[in-house]
Amino acid sequence: MATIKAAILGFGTVGQGIYHILNEKREELKSKLGLELEVAKILVRDTSKERVPGTAHLLTDNIDDVLSVKGLQVVFEAIVNEEPAFTYLKRAVEHRCHVVTANKVMFAKRGLELQELAKKNGVFVGYEATTAGAVPVIKTMKNILLVNDVSRIQGILNGTSNYILTKMRAEGWSFDEALAEAQRLGYAEADPYNDISGQDAFKKLMILSALAFGEQPNWSDVEVIGIDGISLEQVKEAIDQGLRYRHVAEVEKYPDGTITAKVGPMLVDKEHPLYPIDDVFNAVTMETNYIGTLTLVGPGAGMYPTASVMVEDYAEIIGKRAGFVVSI
Repeated sequence: MATIKAAILGFGTVGQGIYHILNEKREELKSKLGLELEVAKILVRDTSKERVPGTAHLLTDNIDDVLSVKGLQVVFEAIVNEEPAFTYLKRAVEHRCHVVTANKVMFAKRGLELQELAKKNGVFVGYEATTAGAVPVIKTMKNILLVNDVSRIQGILNGTSNYILTKMRAEGWSFDEALAEAQRLGYAEADPYNDISGQDAFKKLMILSALAFGEQPNWSDVEVIGIDGISLEQVKEAIDQGLRYRHVAEVEKYPDGTITAKVGPMLVDKEHPLYPIDDVFNAVTMETNYIGTLTLVGPGAGMYPTASVMVEDYAEIIGKRAGFVVSI
């Protein structure tokens, strides 16, 4: 039986989730793919810290060690910032490795470039985990776009912001109280800027724009407003009117080809598909010419939701190479 060697770049929450799922699903993947999977290297900053027992021999802090693995075919990337992630993945693609990423910051800016490079080198890029966590929006949109045109996308793309707005409405908490609880539960980072400012949702929206329309609007033209300006009094006034605040990322392509986007608080009524989406859930609504309006909902973050869709991307990539479809 053939053996596929894989590497994991970054071994924080998501990287460890990938490692655990690959091991737990080893026999099932072997049965469905007819291939043996081996995690051959794990790239970390500090090799003296064994984050998962039994992995010390796999750790390296040098990307050259990763790319020198004989037979390396798949690279999972779970690093936070644009660099060195893009450089690492570019080198992996040039080594004719398939790559799977969860890096929304990098992929929003360099995703089209990375995909073009992958196409030239005959490999695939999986990026489902960059947008909306475990919601299969990328796979679904790719299938839809085979026949349909998507004209507008609206989404709740940040679970932290949605959790805060939910607790302000349902529990009567202030913004600061809801944020503190989100941090305590691990939904928000110690520095929650990217979540509450709308920057996280903006990056994800740009990824969806690139997929749906093949291009993005000029980033500097996109108005991005966070939720930190919403008061409890405003939330209560909305309740009295039968409305709810949602933090919505929206991009639309007009018949003349113009693309516009915005991110910010929106008041929605019971008829709006994003009205019932609470807590840390994400949702994406797509308006299409044949299907109509389609809404996908699911958990937006966490070790296993994110890691699982990355492993699914891997299975899909290997399935494409082998000429069959795999679901896990």
